[in-house]
Amino acid sequence: MTEFSDLGLSPATLAAVAATGYTTATPIQAEAIPMALQGLDVLGIAQTGTGKTAAFTLPMIDRLAAGRAKARMPRALVIAPTRELADQVSMSFEKYAKDQKLSWALLIGGVSFKDQELKLDRGVDVLIATPGRLLDHFERGKLLMTGVQIMVVDEADRMLDMGFIPDLERIFKLTPAKKQTLFFSATMPPEITRLTKQFLRDPVRIEASRPATTAETITQNLVRIPTADPKAKRTAL
Repeated sequence: MTEFSDLGLSPATLAAVAATGYTTATPIQAEAIPMALQGLDVLGIAQTGTGKTAAFTLPMIDRLAAGRAKARMPRALVIAPTRELADQVSMSFEKYAKDQKLSWALLIGGVSFKDQELKLDRGVDVLIATPGRLLDHFERGKLLMTGVQIMVVDEADRMLDMGFIPDLERIFKLTPAKKQTLFFSATMPPEITRLTKQFLRDPVRIEASRPATTAETITQNLVRIPTADPKAKRTAL
C-alpha cells in the first residue's frame, strides 16, 4: 500500500487530500502521480472506479501552482466524453485545489455559452470540457489552445464509441506539439492505439488492471432469464 505522502506531492496538495479522508493511493495513483509530476507523458489503462481522476488532477495542480492564466488561453485541458464525467473532474478540482490560486472552468452542453465565455475572458488555468462544446467555443473565437502545457484525455475508448475521435484529433492539432499528455482508456482498440502513437511522446505505460476488466469497486450481478421474451427481460430489469 502506498501513502499519498510518498508520491512527491506538495504539502498544500497533500493537505487537500487529507481533508477528503484519503491517505492511501490506489494502484493507478501510486504509479501515475510520480511520473506526471516529472512532466512525462502517461498512457494509463484503467477503468472507472480505480481513482484515475485524482491520478491526473493532483499532479496537474502541483505543476500549475506556479504561473498565471491569461484570458482565453488555458494552461491545461481535460477532455472527457460526457457531461457527467466532465462534471466529476470539475468536482475533483474543487476538492483538491480549494486552497490554491488556481482557476478552472467547465465547458459542457446544456449550459449558457455566455456564462462560459465570461469565465474564459477572465482566464482559467484548467479547462474541463467535452469535445463538441470545446470546439464550439474555439470556432466562435472565444478560446485559444496555444498556451496548453498539459492535456488530459479521459475515457478515450468511450470517445471512440461516441464518435468523438475526429474531434479529439483536431483538438490535439490545435494544441502545442510540446506539451505533457496524460491519456487514459479502459481498453486499447486499434484506433486508440493509433492516437497514442501519433500524439504521445515516449509515454510511460501504466496498467492498473488488465484491459476490459472491471474495477474491484464495482459490483456485478448476473440475472438468468429462462426465456428470450423481451417483456421478461424488461420485467427482470
